[in-house]
Amino acid sequence: MLVVEAAVLFVLAAILPGVEKLSFDAALLVAVVMALINAILWPLVIRLALPLAVLTFGLGSLLLSAGAVSLAFYLVDGKTPPFGSDIAIAFGLALVSMFVAPLLDVGGDAKHMRVVRRRVRRGRKRNRSDVPGVILFEIDGLGEGVLRDAIRDGHVPTIARWLSEGTHRVMGWECDLSSQTGASQAGLLLGSNWDMPAFRWYEKESGRTLVSNHPADAAEIERRRSTGEGLLAGEGTSRGNMFSGDAPRCAATMSVIRDRTRSKSGDFFAYFSDPYGFLRTIVLSLADIVGERRAAARQRRSGAEHVDRGGFYPLIRATITVIMRDLTVAMLMADIVEGVPVSYATFVGYDEVAHHSGIREPDALAVLKRHDHQLTRLEAAAEQAPRPYHLVVLSDHGQTPGRPFRQRYSETLEEVVHGALAHGEVRAPAAVDEAWGDVGAVLADARQEPGVGGRILSRATRSRSVEGTVALGPNREALAERSATEGSPEEEVVVMVSGSLGLIYLPASSERLTLEQISESHPELLDTLACHPGIGFVMVRSAADGAVVIGGSGRRRLSDDSVEGEDPLDAFDPTAADHLRRHDRFPHCPDILVNGSYDPDTGEVAPFEEFMGSHGGLGGPQTHPFAVVPAEWSDPAGPVVGVKAMHEVLRGWLAANSQQPPSPPARAPV
Repeated sequence: MLVVEAAVLFVLAAILPGVEKLSFDAALLVAVVMALINAILWPLVIRLALPLAVLTFGLGSLLLSAGAVSLAFYLVDGKTPPFGSDIAIAFGLALVSMFVAPLLDVGGDAKHMRVVRRRVRRGRKRNRSDVPGVILFEIDGLGEGVLRDAIRDGHVPTIARWLSEGTHRVMGWECDLSSQTGASQAGLLLGSNWDMPAFRWYEKESGRTLVSNHPADAAEIERRRSTGEGLLAGEGTSRGNMFSGDAPRCAATMSVIRDRTRSKSGDFFAYFSDPYGFLRTIVLSLADIVGERRAAARQRRSGAEHVDRGGFYPLIRATITVIMRDLTVAMLMADIVEGVPVSYATFVGYDEVAHHSGIREPDALAVLKRHDHQLTRLEAAAEQAPRPYHLVVLSDHGQTPGRPFRQRYSETLEEVVHGALAHGEVRAPAAVDEAWGDVGAVLADARQEPGVGGRILSRATRSRSVEGTVALGPNREALAERSATEGSPEEEVVVMVSGSLGLIYLPASSERLTLEQISESHPELLDTLACHPGIGFVMVRSAADGAVVIGGSGRRRLSDDSVEGEDPLDAFDPTAADHLRRHDRFPHCPDILVNGSYDPDTGEVAPFEEFMGSHGGLGGPQTHPFAVVPAEWSDPAGPVVGVKAMHEVLRGWLAANSQQPPSPPARAPV
């Protein structure tokens, strides 16, 4: 590899401005000196600068690498390249390393694992065992149907190989309403998602809005549901998740970011310790940005339906699909090399791209294929582990395709509600994309790092900090202050959306209003909603009949499933009524629950958010995730419906694998 780097230096020195030409011998000497700098000085420098490297998502590492180039040139001939040329040299070396190192079998993973082995020497001895460890690899938002098509069409070759070799099998299951990461991960990792009516919801008694991917809210959500016996309790690790599963060690995990005893940004260290390895990630990120712009242009030119993919989206997409992916894989490889008994990690890239492109669009499937490739990296890491490992791939929910409600009907759900009110105004708290929260979790974790770098990062982001996290999206405190001045609660209607699920609250009463009370205050509201072509049904609580589901041509009473006219749930899964009955029992169930229309012929919903693929409500594959598990693991006793049921299945598998105690007694309500 040194010879290759010397050749690159020789060529770059000849073509870059301000750099003196090098003989090949001099270039080889510079390469040797750079290798020594990277081996001796780089780990010390990056340990101090780690939080800043995280803050800049690697661009700081590029500058540090440029500094290493300048130092190596200076030590060899007493001169340094001009600023810009040293960056170009560092970038060029990273680019060549990205393509050449795998051919020479000296890739970044090998060096990464050598670094990890040195750092976790004691842990490896403690974890040496014949009992297999388990890695739970969650692909956020991937439905069972899309996975099976991807297996057939060659988009997930690693999973396809497992199935063809008979080492694994695919199992479908059904998540709850609401079908989104907050509720699903709370159930999977903590064993309960009770009273989580959507990704974001309003609590009338306090006037508080809870958002699943806001760290302070995630901590409160976990506090309400954790028993200390979550899926990862004991010696597990949580990587890039919304909730911790009671793991003692976490990184980039939303609910424990402010818990310094559990949230360890130092686990990022091995990822940043190889300058060329991380610079390769930067190169891949730039390629992803170019690929996104080309995919968006193709979609527009073809005349296909689409949503806006401009602004910050290409940068956020690259951060999610490349940088955070590689960071999470690096932490999983470190867990494997250390011999951690069980680890759960979330990969959100497919979900993010499918939201904007569509669930089966080529660029979404390309991201899925790159997720699949990470499994081969984990397989290679398992060969160096102090124990055997089972790799499990699962999802938390799926996505259902469909053009947004606003595009179809030239109005938003909020505008429909506003037009039907007898009086008052609609307040719709701003919905920040899930991706902002995922990125913010990494940055907020880095702020907790002790030392100079952490203090600098904390000061640099203090003015943009909201309740312990970096405010990458709209300032939540400013939104709350503005909302407080926009009318009294008696005159407000709060509308919140999660995909094709809408929650409508009338805060004039701290109690949930009945159908009769709503009809008296706003006579046109329920009929306007139920009869709208973009709305499949609404659910309200009647004082006389209990929970009722109302559609444009009929209604269904959930207490006995009696139907008047046409059943508004005919287009939905047979389990829809059960999901709604459970939802109706939530203390924070909205006054009016709205589910977007679903067309079983086209398989499309009309989401209330600006997405081409969405989830949150009922209808289509959004409620049908999967698990790819070792073939020898036992089959569940019957269909797995609900994340609590899936949590118990996972606990049973881990117990049989000697990684968890048996399931604790079921809690009520569930």
